[in-house]
Amino acid sequence: MRARGLSTTQLALDIEAELRRKYIKDPKVSIEVEAYRPFFILGEVRKPGQYPYVNAMTVEAAVAIGEGYTERARKRMVRLTRRFGGVSSTVMVPTDYPVQPGDTIYVLERFF
Repeated sequence: MRARGLSTTQLALDIEAELRRKYIKDPKVSIEVEAYRPFFILGEVRKPGQYPYVNAMTVEAAVAIGEGYTERARKRMVRLTRRFGGVSSTVMVPTDYPVQPGDTIYVLERFF
């Protein structure tokens, strides 16, 4: 069964429906994500790199995982790149913006 693009709730409902149709009278299914794709944080952070995604993470939490900003970092907005259906989109976002698995966050340098 294909799971890509489905929420855990929708996948559980689809599996229940298939089991009900073929094998079990009243199936109960629960889905849990074991591991997410990593996210990347680059630019003006102390430890740029690839890190494991944490559920419900924001840009600010991602910066903390990268051990914080450098002295030259722009701290209010960052550049975030995300893929939508095979197409990359890059936008400027605030630090309370939610991060998704596979995102690339780039902390820009501030200009005095």
